[in-house]
Amino acid sequence: MTLVAGIDSSTQSCKVAIRDLATGELVRQGRAAHPSGTEVDPQAWWEALGSAIADAGGFDDVAAVSIAGQQHGMVVLDAAGEVIRPALLWNDTRSAGAAAELIAEFGAAALAARTGSVPVASFTATKLRWLRDAEPSAADRVAAVALPHDWLTWRLRGFGPASASPLGPVLDELVTDRSDASGTSYWNPTAGAYDHELLVAALGHDAVLPRVLGPAESAGTTVALSAPGLPTLPAGIVVGPGAGDNAGAALGLGATEGDVVVSIGTSGTVFAVTGEPSADESGTVAGFADASGAFLPLVATLNAARILDATAALLGVDHDTLGSLALAAAPGADGLVLQPYFEGERTPNLPDATATLFGMTLASTTREGLARAAIEGLLCGLADGLDALRRVGVEPSRILLIGGAAMNPAVQAIAAQVFDVPVTVPEPGEYVADGAAVQAGWAFSGTRPTWGVSVAASPAADFRSVIREQYAARAAR
Repeated sequence: MTLVAGIDSSTQSCKVAIRDLATGELVRQGRAAHPSGTEVDPQAWWEALGSAIADAGGFDDVAAVSIAGQQHGMVVLDAAGEVIRPALLWNDTRSAGAAAELIAEFGAAALAARTGSVPVASFTATKLRWLRDAEPSAADRVAAVALPHDWLTWRLRGFGPASASPLGPVLDELVTDRSDASGTSYWNPTAGAYDHELLVAALGHDAVLPRVLGPAESAGTTVALSAPGLPTLPAGIVVGPGAGDNAGAALGLGATEGDVVVSIGTSGTVFAVTGEPSADESGTVAGFADASGAFLPLVATLNAARILDATAALLGVDHDTLGSLALAAAPGADGLVLQPYFEGERTPNLPDATATLFGMTLASTTREGLARAAIEGLLCGLADGLDALRRVGVEPSRILLIGGAAMNPAVQAIAAQVFDVPVTVPEPGEYVADGAAVQAGWAFSGTRPTWGVSVAASPAADFRSVIREQYAARAAR
């Protein structure tokens, strides 16, 4: 049996999945927590990686490994390979003003054409501009810029500060992949090349950037590591290119052209695998690359499962009871519509918006109606994201509904009423780590593994136009 390992280094935790290359069977897994906050010392990720590997029983019998991780985070290194300051994560919004500055300087249409996306505060370029203006002495020291999974891959291969790594600070050995590079706002997914003019505009000077690997390309191999606070690794494990988290999930799900993944986490994402690049100067769709050699246009919402959390708390019920209440109300909730922008919104771009409940009458203002309106509002926001993907050429044939909330029977049933294409709910899984394991196997064998994904539910199509019509009439744009 040949074993491969996939790692998901997410905002909250590090997860390791070790699978049989031939069958995809999960052999063992491990997990370790990450610190909270919107800026984190990358050393904490490295130590969590070591703990998660140990929790998974170690890598002594593992042939290949790859790391998928949270996108956009800014890891800045000096010439000695030292991390200059804590990494700014995707959810750190202090660079919102910097995003506006870059758009004003270059124009939204030009940026979309050059990078596939219009920058928002999440993207790396905006964080570099913030660093240039807020911490100029730190910015002046930047010799290389990496993303979270780039830095971890570099460390796995034995590179890093001279004091803490066997191979030392060889900055030219930093590598990344197409999916993560496309979230920086200084890489062009169509041309497959960095746009150094945009990097210089953001940071103030040029810097070493990770070499962008292809989907099946190996980054190299591990060196033997064994020291307190470090992963314990044998030498010679093949290291895959890594991926951004959404691209990793698409790979783990086996998504192909025509599939649209709708992920309901704290925030929401809607993304599709396509054969052609996309560019949306409105900024609604981010024209990312994927981890298979294709493209991954993506829409993100700030409000997703938190909508259900807030409504369940208001009603004093758990999520199962919230779902039961919702199914007791008619589609459209007798005209009750929740615009669910509880903490502003990214799609549409309304950072100062608040949630609003429309259509309150004596008939509609019930516990059942509110529960139904919450789930419909959640799904209508994501359906608007699907419409945005259609505007850039996506032709959906199936929705893959994932995330914790996707297992609620009411969410499944109402999704089949909100979306006008068939909905499939895969079994819960660590699909980002699974996608990284696919990459590891691909880099090791030269052939992309094709592992099956079990289906938890396939709700019968039951499209009810009234739900989206009401939402469109009420919700702010």
